[in-house]
Amino acid sequence: MKVLVSDNLSELGVQIFRDAPGIDVDVKVGLSPDQLKEIIGEYHGLAIRGATKVTADVIAVADNLKVVGRAGTGLDNVDIRAASKRGIVVMNTPGGNTVTTAEHTLSMMMSLARNIPQACASMKDGKWEKKKFSGTEVLNKTLGVVGLGKIGAVVADRASGLGMNIIAYDPFLSEDQAKQMGVRLASMDDVFKEADFITLHVPLTDDTRGLINAANIAKMRDGVRIINCSRGPVVNEEDLADAIESGKVAGAAVDVYASEPPGLTRLVGLDRVICTPHLGASTKEAQDNVAIAVADQIKDYLLNGIIRNAVNAPAVAGEALDALRPYLDLSQRLGLFLGQILETGIKSVEAYYSGDVVGMDVKPITTSFLTGLLTPIMKEDVNQVNAPMVAEERGIVVSETKVSRAEDYLSLLRFKVVTESREQIVEGTLFGKSEPRMVRYGAFRGEFDLSGDLLMIRGKDQPGVIGKVGTALGNCGINISHFQFARQELGGEALLFLNTDSQADIPCVASIEELEHVVKVRRLTI
Repeated sequence: MKVLVSDNLSELGVQIFRDAPGIDVDVKVGLSPDQLKEIIGEYHGLAIRGATKVTADVIAVADNLKVVGRAGTGLDNVDIRAASKRGIVVMNTPGGNTVTTAEHTLSMMMSLARNIPQACASMKDGKWEKKKFSGTEVLNKTLGVVGLGKIGAVVADRASGLGMNIIAYDPFLSEDQAKQMGVRLASMDDVFKEADFITLHVPLTDDTRGLINAANIAKMRDGVRIINCSRGPVVNEEDLADAIESGKVAGAAVDVYASEPPGLTRLVGLDRVICTPHLGASTKEAQDNVAIAVADQIKDYLLNGIIRNAVNAPAVAGEALDALRPYLDLSQRLGLFLGQILETGIKSVEAYYSGDVVGMDVKPITTSFLTGLLTPIMKEDVNQVNAPMVAEERGIVVSETKVSRAEDYLSLLRFKVVTESREQIVEGTLFGKSEPRMVRYGAFRGEFDLSGDLLMIRGKDQPGVIGKVGTALGNCGINISHFQFARQELGGEALLFLNTDSQADIPCVASIEELEHVVKVRRLTI
């Protein structure tokens, strides 16, 4: 078996490959996309970090490739869908960077509170400006944590040890879990209003893009300090720069940017902004840890068929995996669908299986659903391996029930997700041998194709609505590839489910929501 290491990987990881009988390893860093395509066909395993782009074009010529392993969590540089179609397992190393990123966040916060970088620069310039760089204590100050995933939870824990009061916003965390962490849950507006320091630990989604903007900054205390070590586009950099220049925001510490490298932008150039070049995960310990982990995972898969920390395959033996794969795909799509429309914390997940599927081991199917459900919330922090553990950590009770009798389909998957405000039910089945379809969403039944870019439009069953929606999308330059209409009763509530050739932007969605008889539009990607 041949493994290619195409990014800078700790030597400890490379040595694992060298010491493994049956594996030959090549280290070729800095390959261009064309150079990678020329040689990838001879390799069975590929170990990467963030630089190598494993695109669909690369995967198309990777005739022998069985596994891609990322030393780290983010997989924005891997086309997972294309890899899955070719049966290539994609792995990452979740948790390897958690403490490192949390520590960097706290370092940034302390530097921000005490003006350490600015004072250091002043000293190196031969000055002694003691009064100019007088700071503030963090003791008894309120830290607002937006997003209590793994990193946010560690930040909250460490900041509590500094004597800070922790207030947090995370709509997917239960009150009980927050209490166990010693954190007070609040609305996002309350976090903005009360916090002296605000730190962001959220994935990049439609809801979080531009979260720190002029409107939300206006809700904050005068003199608030903001730290961003999550994703660059979560912050509107121009609005933040305006707020710092006006004095509304006392300062900011930024490790991530809307575009990287950002160059000398207006925000970067401000004296009261502390900047680092995406160093959150950049410690020797973290890089050693993820290198060792990814090398072990790739080695174990290639030599023994053992799957760990895969984002597109469960830990199942080969023959069983072939039979399960269509159901795994179906359940993950159903989970991804629900995960993008939930608005409050999840209390329980109930999985029901009927028909032919009950003769299989359904646990991987449930895990696949959980992976899809939690992915929009946690992003790269959840996969087929750790999804049950993540659910348990968040206080989500998971149950499974098998019913041998078939209903309207040869096999039917039903998932009920109970949140703090309501219940959501979806059902799915396979058309033919492998075509996944959602056949029920709540009270609506149909044949919904959960793939690609989608628009789910709720409204009233009135003449002309479908035509107006189509016209609005046409005005946006969006082509409809497929649509499904469902209603509960004539003239009652209706659901229009559209597959589009490209994603509708936010102004386009807003134009549809303004149409008569349209109540709500949701933009989804599956």
